[in-house]
Amino acid sequence: MVGQGVLHECLADPEVQRVLTIGRNACGVDDPKLREIIRSDLFEYADIEGELSGYDACFFCLGVSAAGMNEEQYTKITHDLTLAAAHTLAKLNPKMTFIYVSGAGTDSTEKGRSMWARVKGRTENELLTLPFASAYMFRPAFIQPMHGIKSRTALYRALYAIAGPLFPMLNALFPKYVTTTEQVGLAMLAVAKRGHPNPVVENEAIRTLGR
Repeated sequence: MVGQGVLHECLADPEVQRVLTIGRNACGVDDPKLREIIRSDLFEYADIEGELSGYDACFFCLGVSAAGMNEEQYTKITHDLTLAAAHTLAKLNPKMTFIYVSGAGTDSTEKGRSMWARVKGRTENELLTLPFASAYMFRPAFIQPMHGIKSRTALYRALYAIAGPLFPMLNALFPKYVTTTEQVGLAMLAVAKRGHPNPVVENEAIRTLGR
């Protein structure tokens, strides 16, 4: 869902010259700036390294819900897959800005009780050690989908169907914890272009940057 949001903002931004998406499924968008690579294996990139050079930023938005997963399963997708892509990109694009979509409540100590928060924290910590020009960890909280965007996770779609009508109230009562796919996408572009003083970008900062 976040990936769809930032793709929408990238294609609408006249300063963005070209966009490459990599995923298991087509994004369903037709635009002259957009090129897609569809592949089943997102752990290995040796065969397409020649197509991954020359980019200024990576917006890494792939993620899954931890519901129904044990720590080993969740680590493979959340940590191992992310680092596989990041190591390849750091090697090919040392001047790149890497932005990882994490989540509010991520545990940077890696020692808390929440499994998903520990795994996200470990992922963030290791990404920050890689030789990118800069790396930022985005931690959005509740995200309202905009522009017809929908989550591909059934659980989240059900949640948004219930909570969607409550968004104006949630936004009024808890503004620090609410954002939109548009704000997240615009914030990611802003940080890619101009940087940010903090490598960990919490939801309140995302809202500000997205304005």
